[in-house]
Amino acid sequence: MIETRDVVKTHGQTTVLHAVSVQIPDQQFTAIIGPNGAGKSTLLSMVSRLAPMTAGTATVGGLDVATTASDALAKVMAILRQDNQSALRLTVRDLVGFGRFPHSKGRMTSEDVRHVNEALDFLQLNELAERYLDELSGGQRQRAYIAMVLCQDTPYILLDEPLNNLDMAHAASMMKLLRRMVQERGKTVVVVLHDINFASCYADHIIAMKDGHVAYEGSPLVVVRNEVLSALYGMDVTVHEIQGQRLCHYFA
Repeated sequence: MIETRDVVKTHGQTTVLHAVSVQIPDQQFTAIIGPNGAGKSTLLSMVSRLAPMTAGTATVGGLDVATTASDALAKVMAILRQDNQSALRLTVRDLVGFGRFPHSKGRMTSEDVRHVNEALDFLQLNELAERYLDELSGGQRQRAYIAMVLCQDTPYILLDEPLNNLDMAHAASMMKLLRRMVQERGKTVVVVLHDINFASCYADHIIAMKDGHVAYEGSPLVVVRNEVLSALYGMDVTVHEIQGQRLCHYFA
């Protein structure tokens, strides 16, 4: 389980997170949603130790992220940031192989190669394995970064807006792949999303944030409701059930 207790983040005189406490269930798909400036990415960066907390604690699989050694934490949790572009000219295979560094320390074994091949296969990247990243489309490149995270072989995977710059088809494909990680690999996947319909259709658990607080939390049945989303986003949101899915129609 991922757990935060009274996590606070301040920038100067501005408080970005206000004593946020959440429990994120194991082996489920959790989506963090909310308007711009709600604190979604900040919360994820606190949990993943990409930025220090001003106060509070966060644990991942029972490990305190503030005090656990980096190499030990990297074997439990993998993180994909928004700004995941590499300045190096790498092939897809090379990039995916970086995910094994916490285990290989740069000396790849046959076990590491097996994980690389499995990640390439799972993300359907075998035909692109020897291509350079700058030769790929945005959707293909994003799949390569997800494969790197999967190759790290951690029980917890945290992704900050992985659908950025993807069209509808690539975004839907990405969500299906992340869903498969939970169902077929038993991973705990936590994703910051702007698209509430993707959160509704693919997530088991939703954390809805506003103004640095957790405003609502629960299953899509609990969170994806007219009154909840209208209050969260400050606009009229109507939820329709279509083919068993709760989909949102919103307008100014």
